[in-house]
Amino acid sequence: MDIYEGMNKANTALVVIDPINSCAHHKCESPEINIHFSKIREMLPKLNSFIKEYRKKIGGLVIMTTTTPWTREYLPENMQELYKDTEAIYYSEDTTGFDEKFHTVEIKGSDSIVAKNTYDAFTNKDFVNKLKEKKIRYLVMTGVFTDGCVLATVINGFSRGYNFIILKDLIETTDSRTRQDLQKLLIEYTFPRMYGATMSSSEFLKQMSPKI
Repeated sequence: MDIYEGMNKANTALVVIDPINSCAHHKCESPEINIHFSKIREMLPKLNSFIKEYRKKIGGLVIMTTTTPWTREYLPENMQELYKDTEAIYYSEDTTGFDEKFHTVEIKGSDSIVAKNTYDAFTNKDFVNKLKEKKIRYLVMTGVFTDGCVLATVINGFSRGYNFIILKDLIETTDSRTRQDLQKLLIEYTFPRMYGATMSSSEFLKQMSPKI
């Protein structure tokens, strides 16, 4: 699919979901519940290169998300209820701030950084207000997890009237075969048929260049 005719750098934002240690660093893996991040670590340097190219060639708003500490006191009640299920529990034990630090990607002073305490970035008022302030209509989605925070943000944003470009080579999830299979279905079927144009980062830059 081609990018949207009405897109330009003024009404478009690059959104980078949670490229942070808790979603990438080997110290934050949980082998006992089959959570490994090697595929994410392979993707993040490519994402960092793309962000640099995006700033240089396109410019405009770049929003990075991180999380609050993923502990009981910071998470909403519905997540605490979910985590009573031993199959779902995923609290962090880190209290140093290490989990929330960015992994591999380089932040610039012009970037907007927002922290969320659930999967969906639209639950953060600063995120919503920044999009309204800049009159953003189109969101270019990257980051992790494809089947978690990326998906939740896309679903809510689409319901709010935003158009999406999902960069299929710059989203990733855990190494789990089940989650990798789910990611493939999202990229090949759900995203392009229900929520937005889905393409590679190189295709996006090629199509966007004439609009700059």
